[in-house]
Amino acid sequence: MAEGRRAKYTTVSIPVTLYERIKKLIEGTGFSSVSQYVTYVLREIVAAHEEKKYSEPFTEEDKERILEKLRRLGYL
Repeated sequence: MAEGRRAKYTTVSIPVTLYERIKKLIEGTGFSSVSQYVTYVLREIVAAHEEKKYSEPFTEEDKERILEKLRRLGYL
């Protein structure tokens, strides 16, 4: 991030019991706050979903439909 520019943040609410569980979970780790840990976890989950979405853009049904159209057009 460019010097002098700070990321913008928003607030996300989680149940207090979950907050307390995470707080205990991160004790003794490199995470300095629950927010830092939650941000890390959410980034990992979002990245995994994005990777899955972009690595397989077509379902098997989509592929079969495309192949059938190509056959009808004489390309296969």
